[in-house]
Formats: sequence, C-alpha cells, structure tokens
Amino acid sequence: MSHPLPPLQWDVFCRVIDNFGDIGVCWRLVAQLAARGHRVRLWVDDASALQWMAPTGCPGVELRAWGSPPPGPDEPAPDVMVEAFGCDITPEFIAHSAYVSGARGQKSQKPVWINLEYLSAESYVERHHKLSSLLSSGPGAGWTRWFFYPGFTPGTGGLLREPALMAWRAAFDHGAWRAKHASAFGLGDGGPEQRWVSLFCYEPAALPELLRHCQAQPTQLLVTPGRPTAAVQAALAEGGTQTMSQIGRLRLSDQRGQLSISYVPHRPQTAFDEMLWACDFNAVRGEDSLVRALWAGQALVWQIYPQHDNAHHDKLWAFLDWLQAPASLRQFHATWNGLDTAPLQWPSDDTLAEWTACIQAARARLLTQDNLVAQLLGFVAEKR
Repeated sequence: MSHPLPPLQWDVFCRVIDNFGDIGVCWRLVAQLAARGHRVRLWVDDASALQWMAPTGCPGVELRAWGSPPPGPDEPAPDVMVEAFGCDITPEFIAHSAYVSGARGQKSQKPVWINLEYLSAESYVERHHKLSSLLSSGPGAGWTRWFFYPGFTPGTGGLLREPALMAWRAAFDHGAWRAKHASAFGLGDGGPEQRWVSLFCYEPAALPELLRHCQAQPTQLLVTPGRPTAAVQAALAEGGTQTMSQIGRLRLSDQRGQLSISYVPHRPQTAFDEMLWACDFNAVRGEDSLVRALWAGQALVWQIYPQHDNAHHDKLWAFLDWLQAPASLRQFHATWNGLDTAPLQWPSDDTLAEWTACIQAARARLLTQDNLVAQLLGFVAEKR
C-alpha cells in the first residue's frame, strides 16, 4: 500500500442469495478491516448464519439490519461504502451520505463508493477491475462508483487472506485434529491409509457415484449441514442403504462398507478452515469455501454456483485454466458439475498427490500477490 490510511468508517452492504457464501465473504472482509483498526457497519438482510459462523462477533464490527434508518447525527458518516456482489445500497442511505457530505462544505470528501464484484478467473476481470461509473441521477448524482474485482492474477484485486493465515496453517496439527474428531464422533482409528474427505456441495448428480467409490476404500467423509447432508441422505436412500423414513432421524455418524460418514454441525469460519486443513480432499462450493480450500493447499473439487444460462460453464473452465489443472482434475470437475455424463473417476493415491501438488503450486502463485483487503486499502488511499 503506497499511502497509509487513518482509521476510517466503512459501511458494507450485503444481500444473502447463496445461503452462506455472500455473508461468509462479507464477514471475512469486515473482520479483516476491523483487525486493521477500521470501524465497520455491516448492513445485511439475513444475518442468521452469523450466529454459528461468527458467534462471538468481532470488535469494531457493528451489524445493521438491511433497510434500517441511516446513521444518526451522532454517528460517524461513511468514509467508504462497499456494495457486495452488485447489491444496491438503499436510496435512503445514499441520500443521507450526500446530505452529510454537502453539509460539511465544498472541501469535504465524498465517500469512496466501491462495488465489490463476484470472483472469476475470466479474462474480462482484469479489463474491468477499477473501472469507474459516474452517477447521473438520484441522490448520488455526480458521485463516482468504482468496480473492484477479486481475482487470481496480479491484474485483479486478489483474494481475502489474513496476514497470518499461512503461519496458522503451518502450525496446524492435522493428526491431533483427526483424533479429536474421531473421539467426538465415536469413531475408531482408520489408520494411515484412510482418506479424509470434506463435503460442502449443492446436489451433484455424481454424488451417489462418489459415495460408492468411498465405500470401496477406507474413507472418512465429513458432511456439512444443510443441503450437503440432505443430498447424502437422499443418495443413500436411493442406493437402497437407507429408507426414506430414516431421513430426518440423522445420527452423528454412519458406516457404509469402508466409508465412515460424520455429519458435522455448523461451525465458525476458523473451525471450517481447520476442517479443510485436516482433509486430504475437499469438495467445496461457491466462492468463500473455494478460496479457503486454495489456502488449505489440499486437493479439491469446486462445485460452481449454477446459472440458468449456463454462464457458469465458462467461469469453471477459466478457473481450471488458471489452476493449470491436469486432465484428470478437469474431467472430475466436469462430471461433478454436470457438464457431461462421463463416469466419476475417483483418484488413485498418485492422482490425488498430483491434484494436491497442483493446488499448492497455485497457492504459491497467489501468495506472491497482495491480499484483497490490502489492495482495497491502497485503492481507497489513492481515491481519498
């Protein structure tokens, strides 16, 4: 960052669309801003996931319900306004900010207005990153809104990453974590040959096939709550290993051949990260968990958020191109995301090692770039 910033008032706006992804990204963003000494108000239409995602909150971060009245006269006016993922800041808040800015006089600084976009590896990201849009009407007429794109290359805004994240990762004892998990779920020691797999997905058509593969070799499957758990239950029932009447009476763990299944509870973001670190293979979905799986440095498959016009297909191929994914990993992604009907090829030990090496090489490239918050702070310093 070329210019130091004093503590600023940030107002971040989030509308929850994809269950946990939007609020997950926004919470990591505001927590990292607060850790750097900034004040943050997070305006969100559904904060329910934060009850388990961030149960202790974060000093310096204040939650506001979407549509609540703008800040009062005794509260700080915004220095930076961030609308996440193209959500529109309420006209009342913009009008309030314009009024406060005008009341301060001609020498006052308008808030830096940032539209934080979705993550993509597609080529348009570098072209559009940091472009501006002049508002011609409404209460913010004459103000500039800047488009800020996260991304995987130096020409983008980078990815969310705490400054000490790699040190935390290096100090993590995955053996102790696995032993503690096995004890909590009443599981035996699966031995060094047992694969640990985490599952955070939508409803991939290839899920029953994955479960059959896992039953044929020692596997510990950690299934996250909500749609992943429902999808696994449905797949087991469809395969004749569980009756539909049993669905809903979920046990903490289950055994199918050589597959041990643990239905894990909702967990805070830091604990979710540790689960990714502890596993040999992570099935993730959406944006936030993909980024955290990349930092974990373990083999992964990404189920991309499906779009009705299949625009997610190009987005997935662009990511795999950037990843420099080997052919086997590209094919696994294609099948997992329903882009074709080829059989799901569960990786051998050698193939899994190749996938892990691919992710770690990609992580090494990412670590040469500034993280997203550092880049945001530098950008705001330039515009103020």
